[in-house]
Amino acid sequence: MRLRSGQRLGYCSNVHPYEDLTGLLAALESGAAPLRARLVQRGRLGEREALGVGLWLPARVAEQVARDPLPLRGRLDALGLSCFTVNAFPYGDFHGARVKDEVFRPHWGERRRLDYTLLAAQALAALLPEGESGSMSTHSGGYKPWGAAGPRAEDVAASWRAAAEGLAALEARTGRSIRLCIEPEPLSTLETTDEVVEFFSRRLAGSDAVARHLGVCFDACHMAVEFEDAGTGLAALARAGIRVGKVQVSAGLRVRMDPGNRELVDALRPFAEGVYLHQVVERRDGGLTRYVDLPEALEAARRDGGGAREWRIHFHVPLFREELGPFASTQDYLRGLLGLLRREAHSPHLEVETYTWDVLPEAYRREDIAVAVARELHWVLEQLGVRL
Repeated sequence: MRLRSGQRLGYCSNVHPYEDLTGLLAALESGAAPLRARLVQRGRLGEREALGVGLWLPARVAEQVARDPLPLRGRLDALGLSCFTVNAFPYGDFHGARVKDEVFRPHWGERRRLDYTLLAAQALAALLPEGESGSMSTHSGGYKPWGAAGPRAEDVAASWRAAAEGLAALEARTGRSIRLCIEPEPLSTLETTDEVVEFFSRRLAGSDAVARHLGVCFDACHMAVEFEDAGTGLAALARAGIRVGKVQVSAGLRVRMDPGNRELVDALRPFAEGVYLHQVVERRDGGLTRYVDLPEALEAARRDGGGAREWRIHFHVPLFREELGPFASTQDYLRGLLGLLRREAHSPHLEVETYTWDVLPEAYRREDIAVAVARELHWVLEQLGVRL
């Protein structure tokens, strides 16, 4: 979907479970095609207009597509789909029994991460329409709680410079320009805008390849969980000359937490599921406290007791839900961000990324994926002022 501003809007295929190219092709057939048909039927997409899809390319799929892009490119064309961005964050299985902090492996101090990323870029270059630029999202280095077992800052910087140089060489060969977008996330190596600006300014400045091929993926859920102001963050990145190559349109969970309210605590427990990492940032008495996952936050609250505090939880929830039972979402933050994007195109690519449909509490996942994602895209278009 191309907006009047020239921005591209789509959804991320990581909502669908697959492990290889055969699985991805099947997911496009059974998931993306019905979604497109629904959008066309409701008048939200033109009959001949392609639906934008951000493809999650795990390592195995990236290698297959880089080697032979024709099967995937043919399927995209046949289904009326267009790939303009790639999610190269999860390296392997993203719908397994347990993902948690494994999602950050391999980290950016390991050669496997660089090699995989450049393979995914090669695949994207083969899928991009003529004259289009692409974007890729990746994690911000590693995971802070790993401590000394995580990557060294100098190794991360060296890998990102190598990635930028690899993308410059790819552009020289193919004519396709791709920007690798670092995605801050709570408790990842770079989790705040200030950390991103400091790292880029200190360790990556002065490289033409970095300036052209490296940037930031601004994930609305992550930034809301960090209690960041969207306008302030975007302005800080712009002042530092760091391009926002991609905005992930997402919302998290917001809780007015009171450990003494047993009904509230019990209602929150179903969100403490065992597949994904649900970091918690607590604001209390003007300060922020971070917890590695929701179960740890609940246990700390049980021990601590005390009064009310605000929790923001990294649990991607449906964009169209302002409330989930006794809890709120960070939809108000996202609404404000989309208002900024409506007035100024801070990023060329917008990607709806609610990947948690299969682990949401039952009350919030009774809709078919195609119906739910269509509702999300409709809500986003409304916030952007697009006539339907």
